[in-house]
Amino acid sequence: MGQRGSSALIGLIDRGAVQASFQFGAEEVPVLALMRKYADVPMSLADACLIRMTELLPGPLVLTTDADFRVYRRNGRQMVPCALPS
Repeated sequence: MGQRGSSALIGLIDRGAVQASFQFGAEEVPVLALMRKYADVPMSLADACLIRMTELLPGPLVLTTDADFRVYRRNGRQMVPCALPS
């Protein structure tokens, strides 16, 4: 994201436009299952949490530069809705 992107994200969070209400303790089992499923990629804890969030939220969109999100699947076989730079 760089300096400008990071500052912009902090501004969005400060204004309440971006919220993170993910509770890892409640989602530990499915998150770890994702990490095991994609151990050959490998999937980080952060990526697994993001994928799990897409399973829990309506109309999710992951903004990322990580091409692994093209490999990951949510709810078994669904592609992860994400926006990657061209």
